[in-house]
Amino acid sequence: MKLKELLSSFAPGFDATPLAEKFRSAAAVTVGVLLLGLVLHFLFPEPGFFRPLLLSSMAAAALLVYAVPHSPMAQPWPLVVGNLASGAVGMACAILIPDMLWAAACAAGLSVLVMHLTRSLHPPGAATALFMVLNASMFQQHGWLWSSGVVLANVMLTLILALIINNLIHLGRYPVRRHHASVKPAIVATLTEADVEWALQHMEGVTDVSEEDLLEIYRLACEHAQKNQ
Repeated sequence: MKLKELLSSFAPGFDATPLAEKFRSAAAVTVGVLLLGLVLHFLFPEPGFFRPLLLSSMAAAALLVYAVPHSPMAQPWPLVVGNLASGAVGMACAILIPDMLWAAACAAGLSVLVMHLTRSLHPPGAATALFMVLNASMFQQHGWLWSSGVVLANVMLTLILALIINNLIHLGRYPVRRHHASVKPAIVATLTEADVEWALQHMEGVTDVSEEDLLEIYRLACEHAQKNQ
């Protein structure tokens, strides 16, 4: 790869997200994390325990569910199963592996494997697994059952808040209701990058797929369709 091509790959891609949507996403994340912290503080009022009760991975989860609610990784199944399964993996690694560095690495890697196997790939899940290892001494002091309750409370409250806040902001567009009806285009046309950019600009909300990816998907689908004709 030439140096110019390498440097151009670091440039930001086309952004079709309206400015108002960017502010709504930031406001939703702020409100979501604030309400999550307040409810957790109400449920677990012990002094000095607020910081470890609010899982840092929930900020990453908030980015997904509020900023890119269309993403498959932001839907309820990966949000709940991905974080709970990863939390369990983190607990197991903290208990079974004495060296914290090895425990952290194994927790992150195994959580990805478990999420793949359960079809619940959710990037914040790996952070949840890591959080359980790094805070193992505190969790062991209070018991792993209590720790499981903390993870469950974080995840379920995040889901409830996402359902409420997203549907207030986006008018019933979360979770995504996928339709599998086949679509037969009336005309055959050659799409260009400008066509895809126009379509992205006229979609509501945010999509986490680039126009290059969409064009490549369209090209491969056309090739496959032609081979099967």
